Amino acid sequence: MKLELANKVALITASSGGIGLEIARSLAAEGARVVINGRTQASVEEAIADVLASYPDADLLSLVADIGTEAGCAETVLQLSEVDILVNNLGIYEAIGFFDETDEAWHKLFEINIMSGVRLARHYLSEMLKRNSGRIVFISSESAVSPAPEMAHYSATKTMQLGISRSLAELTKGSQVTVNAVLPGPTRTASVEKFIQEVFPSLPMSEAESRFMGENRPSSLIARLINPKEIGDIVAFICSARAAVINGSCIRAEGGLVRSVF
Repeated sequence: MKLELANKVALITASSGGIGLEIARSLAAEGARVVINGRTQASVEEAIADVLASYPDADLLSLVADIGTEAGCAETVLQLSEVDILVNNLGIYEAIGFFDETDEAWHKLFEINIMSGVRLARHYLSEMLKRNSGRIVFISSESAVSPAPEMAHYSATKTMQLGISRSLAELTKGSQVTVNAVLPGPTRTASVEKFIQEVFPSLPMSEAESRFMGENRPSSLIARLINPKEIGDIVAFICSARAAVINGSCIRAEGGLVRSVF
């Protein structure tokens, strides 16, 4: 299947590692001109080298900016005035009980998980609508529809992303611009593996993963962590010409963890 992404400029926030890096790799494999973003030059260069090792002919650009801040978003749009694809992947989480979640913790997650995407979409969606072409994808989480009690503030930001995504999609009516949200489930990233090892410190990773999925995410139908590449490929499709009729949607990619038809 040809996704028709050749030469499309794609900005993936926080793409120097984890799910963001795999989204970047999947888009690069389809010929997109991919902007790799991270907070340090070293992390961005390492990510670029990683993608080039898989796809030596990949067309990659470097963007060093802390998009979790207002200044970082301003610097981003200054360096990159237009994009064809914006993937709002930046997000952080903390496993903290509700009674220990301070105002500062709530504000921090709101600023990073919500305002980064709002600020970039405010600029890039406007430009896309003028050109009548573009894709915006918010990387939400299964926690948006199945909130985690140990991460109330994180879950709240992920749910809010769904509302923002749908609201922005309403602005695209009659155009060739789409805005969607993708909801990954537990995904095998370095941070998730670290978290699981902290929960089961005496077990090797393979056993810890099995215990975690069985005890903490028992409704998962795949009963395993998701490979980040699986999310990357789904996002690449949503960003493509093949997905033109998918707009204002929440695409669940959580391995059947959420027990809900809708």
